[in-house]
Amino acid sequence: MLHVEGSCHCEKIKFEAEVDPTKVTICHCTDCQEIAGAPFRVVVPVTKDNFKLLEGEPKSYIKVAESGNRRVQAFCSDCGSPIYATSEFNQEVFGLRVGTLKQRAQLVPTKQIWHRSSMPWLSEMNDLPKFEKQS
Repeated sequence: MLHVEGSCHCEKIKFEAEVDPTKVTICHCTDCQEIAGAPFRVVVPVTKDNFKLLEGEPKSYIKVAESGNRRVQAFCSDCGSPIYATSEFNQEVFGLRVGTLKQRAQLVPTKQIWHRSSMPWLSEMNDLPKFEKQS
């Protein structure tokens, strides 16, 4: 288990958790793409007992998945940072958004899901020019 600390961009919401770094997943589903405003989302699950909200209260939005499951999307109402997702009816496991975690570099994805929706150009990213900062 790895102790992680996280917050939204404006730091109104802060939390900590104990996560299993072998369970990190990249999700390519179109819902994650639209909600994240990115080509994929990286998630690590945490049980309710291993998650502690330290400051703030996320706002939530209910999304209906392709399966019909209703998923709570928790985010900061001020800066919009996504914090986690969980089942509307069984909130025992939270899918933490890895980008909000200070330890994100240590959380290497171990699998990809909904790959049928992945962007075809992702495999070509290593060939793009690289810059240390925006010029």
